[in-house]
Amino acid sequence: MSIKNWNAGIIRPVAVPPAGPYQDGAASGVWTLDQVSYWQKQGLWPVAGKTAPIGLFGGGNGPVNVIDWIEITTLGNATDFGDLTSSRTFISACSSSTRGVFGAIRGSNIIDFVTFASAGNAVDFGDMANARNRYGACSNNTRGLFAGGED
Repeated sequence: MSIKNWNAGIIRPVAVPPAGPYQDGAASGVWTLDQVSYWQKQGLWPVAGKTAPIGLFGGGNGPVNVIDWIEITTLGNATDFGDLTSSRTFISACSSSTRGVFGAIRGSNIIDFVTFASAGNAVDFGDMANARNRYGACSNNTRGLFAGGED
């Protein structure tokens, strides 16, 4: 039986490229292990639960409580993600691959966090040791640091 005898286009002589590495990607059809391996090495095989990389923007240069997000791999506009627990000016932030942390708020020691997988409002995470603003912030997937700042 040749491939041409299969109905519904399940098996094709030429593989259709997967529709992206994220949870909404698709790799319909029947694949050989070599084909799957090829697309995995290219970083394009869909992975359950893997979401597209996003960037968050919170607060502003005037008390603002808005958090917006963008999908980094596209040229689209920012969209509302949720709100900070209160309006903020001169905010600093850091993140891991799953959580974003907003701290260093002018005149306050509040720290908020959001979970990237579920857009929504920030939740109080704890308090900074000092109520400063314009901190520098950096992070990796394990730890976030706030340093410097001004009184």
